Amino acid sequence: MSKIRILPEQLANRIAAGEVVERPASVVKELLENSLDAGASRIEIEIEGSGTRLIRVIDNGEGMDEDDMLLCLERHGTSKIATDQDLAAISSLGFRGEAIPSIGSVSRMTITSRLQDAPLGARVVLDYGKVIKVHEIGCSRGTIFEIRSLFGNTPARRKFLRTSRTELAHIEEVVKSYALAAPTTAFILRVDEREVLHFEDSQSLPDRLAAILHYQGQFMEVGRAGNEDSRAATVHGWLLPPDAIVAGSAGIRLLVNGRAIRDRMIVHAVAEGLRNFLMKGRNPAGLIHLRLPPEDVDVNVHPTKQEIRLRDSQAIHQMISQAVEQTMQGHQKKLQSTIFRAAPSQDYRPQPEPASQPVSRQSKSPTIPLPFPSAPKPFLSKPTAPPAAAPSLQTAEPVAAVFSSITHSVPPTQQALPVAKAPGHGLKVIGQYADLYIFCQSDNGDLLVVDQHAAHERLLFEELKRQFLQGHIASQTLLFPATVELSLAETECVEHHATEIRQMGFTVREFGGNSFIISAVPAMARQSNPGELFIDILARFGHGEEKKGKGSLLDDILASMACKAAVKAGNRLHALEIDALLTRMARADLFSHCPHGRPVLKHFTATEVKKWFHRT
Repeated sequence: MSKIRILPEQLANRIAAGEVVERPASVVKELLENSLDAGASRIEIEIEGSGTRLIRVIDNGEGMDEDDMLLCLERHGTSKIATDQDLAAISSLGFRGEAIPSIGSVSRMTITSRLQDAPLGARVVLDYGKVIKVHEIGCSRGTIFEIRSLFGNTPARRKFLRTSRTELAHIEEVVKSYALAAPTTAFILRVDEREVLHFEDSQSLPDRLAAILHYQGQFMEVGRAGNEDSRAATVHGWLLPPDAIVAGSAGIRLLVNGRAIRDRMIVHAVAEGLRNFLMKGRNPAGLIHLRLPPEDVDVNVHPTKQEIRLRDSQAIHQMISQAVEQTMQGHQKKLQSTIFRAAPSQDYRPQPEPASQPVSRQSKSPTIPLPFPSAPKPFLSKPTAPPAAAPSLQTAEPVAAVFSSITHSVPPTQQALPVAKAPGHGLKVIGQYADLYIFCQSDNGDLLVVDQHAAHERLLFEELKRQFLQGHIASQTLLFPATVELSLAETECVEHHATEIRQMGFTVREFGGNSFIISAVPAMARQSNPGELFIDILARFGHGEEKKGKGSLLDDILASMACKAAVKAGNRLHALEIDALLTRMARADLFSHCPHGRPVLKHFTATEVKKWFHRT
């Protein structure tokens, strides 16, 4: 006798249900997709007992007649596809015809439906896959699915469900995702007769997203709404600013051609677009909707259709990351127009110091090398700060007074620095707090607090990156070359990354054994210890080579160099130095976050300040 046998249809359906119906939320997802495919403009979802007692989905879609209702209970009964060509270009949410029979095999199901132009509807009652009753009935137009006693005939499956709160949270996520995917459809979710979610069809997509994320600020809009050429790939969405604070664990929601999916590649592309703006451990939040030609998307790679495969994933990744990067640049311009209302003065520019002048690493003169377009240049030498005291708000001295009071301590090469005709940032500088935060007032009375280290770090990072991409970071010859002893791994790293090390402004040569001599360093980092800076860069090359892409690794190294070179907390800045820093921020393309993702500034409106003191 043959050992191979064909499984009974009911058993096959229960096996399929194990793949398609993971939990109550899976049932809700499949039924919502059917409702949307049927053109519903209003969908109501009613849940009892975390979904195992009752799931009822009511829609006003096109409905079904009695014959179609019975056919939809058959495995692979579908109206969505008919040929191989249809399968290669799926444009509907459902298509395999497995969901309804699979759900019916593990529940007591009732389907009630009526066509839009029919006087009567029909009802079909199933008991764990077996049809019990079929009859005509008077009902509203559309379809009602009732799923009762889910997993009642598979107690092992029910045993592995999570707590009621967890299962309800998964159901909510499904409804939220499709409320974003179909913004012209009304969605209402009730749990134990209590309304939990309500999205009207008149609600805009950004408003829906704001309600879902509990966010009250402004979104950053990504990409464009659409394209006349249906063959072209487009990306559109809304993202929270990197330092936005929202309740709960907000994440990124992904849609591809109206289908809610999970995809690490797309999430990575969004994160790449926000690189150097997100703090470590934080993820992008918002919504990304990708529209592609159906034939470029394979949605038949996962039983629940939550994962997809893209034909040209590398090009899609690049398109998304570039769109997000451009969005961030536009966000910077909006911030600049809000904060720096005066046009930057082109007269405000310190004179450069010759880059070839040797610098002694024993020099104790603290300088602030603010980056200007021509080359890295030192700023004014500043006197030693007084002994540390309790944090206080230091009032900035007038620019002319500061300039005259320190000209005697400025080297001859820097004495040509002219006094600015007017600040190029349009802010009134109030003073410096704790030798770290710069307090300013805008022309409309708003309060601006700037982290001087984070601000300077971002400016240095952008200048270092610009020089590196142009081929070479400006270097500074050391008056006293530094000698370093390297490990075998570090020595190999020097040989392997010799080109990148030269591009970064280092001049290094072997001195015998594992000893190396550093005779030049990046000019912007000349105040740092050459040996420590060089070894830190080698360590980052060694640890990040496998974990990060080349672009991310280089950004990480340049960010470390910028951090070490930037003005530190505890450095007292003079008025000229503060004005130079703010002016540079007003001109910069990117300025709002340090390259490690920390915010550079905090903006308080005059109304917010008044609220603190109950004056509104």
